[in-house]
Amino acid sequence: MDIKLCNPDIVPAPAAGYNNLAIIPPNRRLLVLAGQFGNIMNSDILDGIEAQYHQALDNINSIVISEGGTFKDVARITIFLTEKPNNALIKQSNKHYFSEQPPAMSWIYVSELFRPDVKVEIEAIAAVN
Repeated sequence: MDIKLCNPDIVPAPAAGYNNLAIIPPNRRLLVLAGQFGNIMNSDILDGIEAQYHQALDNINSIVISEGGTFKDVARITIFLTEKPNNALIKQSNKHYFSEQPPAMSWIYVSELFRPDVKVEIEAIAAVN
């Protein structure tokens, strides 16, 4: 059984293309991922918020795959940003990862993250078989 992503009729529609609710079916292992940012395997941090956003999603995808899941097993993401990104580039990344239905998500703007060169950090919750 897949994660059910939906928008109940009794609340306003989401402000962007995501879902308000993720229902985890029984007998799934819950994965709670630490915040991921735009770093690559050699620990370098990519330049630009859009590149960091895409890489953070790549890192989340890799972690979920390492536990036998796929990106469609991601039920929720929380995105922390230090500046406004180029929405067209963010939409491209979202279409790549959320080709079916986007998970429940929140966008939070913060004054800074743990290093000045980190512009985005993404936390995720996934449920795998």
